[in-house]
Amino acid sequence: MEKSKKTVVFGASPNPSRYAHTAATMLKERDIPFIPVGIKTGVTSGEKILNLREKPALTDVHTVTLYVGPQNQTEWYDYILSLKPERIIFNPGTENQELMDLAKERGITVLPACTLVMLSTGQY
Repeated sequence: MEKSKKTVVFGASPNPSRYAHTAATMLKERDIPFIPVGIKTGVTSGEKILNLREKPALTDVHTVTLYVGPQNQTEWYDYILSLKPERIIFNPGTENQELMDLAKERGITVLPACTLVMLSTGQY
């Protein structure tokens, strides 16, 4: 995969029992570049988790995969959309019609799907 096709794991966690951690591991295993961003500090799959509160400037984002529930997404709408991803994956439990609509208005593909399943079945 091209370096420009990187994935932001939004809601990354160093906790191996979290789905965001599993997604980071699977991305790494498949040599898909990823950037973990979250409020938790630490490392996931060998990558330092960038502090979401600092709204790190990221470029060439292909995919944002969400691991933050809808009740905690509102304050991050502008940041998520500013990344200008080609697509946003709303993993189970993160579905949010308001953010989906905002993304679609900006020409961003919206997928209510599971990153883990997509990676496992070669649909990513």
